[in-house]
Amino acid sequence: MIAVEKFSFAGTDGQRLDGRLEKPLYGPARAVALFAHCFTCTKQSRAATHIAAALAARGIAVLRFDFTGLGGSEGDFANAGFVSNVDDLVAAADALAAQGMAPGLLIGHSLGGAAVIAAASRIASARAVVTIGAPFAVDHVLGQLGDQLRDVEERGEAEVQIGGRSFRVARGFIAQAKDQPQARRLADLGLPLLVMHAPTDAIVEIDNARAIFEAALHPKSFIALDGADHLLTAKPAAEFAAAMIAPWFERYAPARPATPATTGRALEGLVHVETAGGKFAQFVRTATHEFIADEPEASGGEDDGPTPYDLLLAALGTCTSMTIMMYARRKGIALESVLVELEHTRDHARDGEVSVAADARIQALDRAIHLRGSLSEAERAKLMEIADRCPVHRTLEGELHIHSTAVPRADHRG
Repeated sequence: MIAVEKFSFAGTDGQRLDGRLEKPLYGPARAVALFAHCFTCTKQSRAATHIAAALAARGIAVLRFDFTGLGGSEGDFANAGFVSNVDDLVAAADALAAQGMAPGLLIGHSLGGAAVIAAASRIASARAVVTIGAPFAVDHVLGQLGDQLRDVEERGEAEVQIGGRSFRVARGFIAQAKDQPQARRLADLGLPLLVMHAPTDAIVEIDNARAIFEAALHPKSFIALDGADHLLTAKPAAEFAAAMIAPWFERYAPARPATPATTGRALEGLVHVETAGGKFAQFVRTATHEFIADEPEASGGEDDGPTPYDLLLAALGTCTSMTIMMYARRKGIALESVLVELEHTRDHARDGEVSVAADARIQALDRAIHLRGSLSEAERAKLMEIADRCPVHRTLEGELHIHSTAVPRADHRG
């Protein structure tokens, strides 16, 4: 689950640039990424929105914003261009840093990929760069103007059609795209680089990925976006890209800040559960772990985490396996591993079998224990006996009292 916030900031010339910051809904982001969209696209492009959401769900906050003169950003697109895009990226990084969220990961799609390569040396916090369907040469973008390029050069400014939309382009835009030293920038990048490209990209051919990869020094990686189009219009393509970016960047991301000792002591032995939005989702926090519990979609939830009964069964299963393995090690029994399969059932009580109300239910936890190893029958029998001695098993079968207290509003620490 993620949160999306409006994030506007000042560009180099004082124009307001409009962005959206996507963050994990709970807990601090483990890293921050800056996303540069494709030529004439906006922060709302499918690649930008899908990748930002998928990365935020994996704990990486992402700022996607509109370059000057596009979408919700101020400024004149006709007189903007590649150099302006790079300046916008640096301004975005500075704005994030001012909020204590200096970006460590730069991601650029298409021409935005060329822009993050150019901007990287000016963003001190950058730890890694990712390009998606990016051209090697910046002036590759001029090919999208076709015959209209001559009109712009002759008139100084002209209305052009790009992707079925009308844009006003000036000579300055063309000049900014020419003679950009991308090969030198790649050789001097000094950062890990991940090149992602669709082999069948019809807008920016795959040879561009080869040229980018060969110009850069190690560490560098390449991932083929098989079956994707240039704009990553299919959601699975964008989600796959995000699923690859997150673990790749993990190696280069700053170390996660240590949890303050006071926090651990305050929560030691306690579990905090709090509503997490949606119909059923709950945020669970222990001294050292955080996760979401939810219900499946079939029950009206969003399936963002295990269900309450999943957690109950997991508690019994993990405790059972831990107890058996601990006993086997202590006694020198050749037990290799334990697999515990559990199921919770609730059957209506049958007449004559139990003396309870007619509408009562008999609840049962079925536990199948697989013991792997060269074990004698006596050892297997003993280990099965030990299984029933696990602390959670004893808690569930013992006399358990649950005491509930309504906490006064003033005492709620949230």
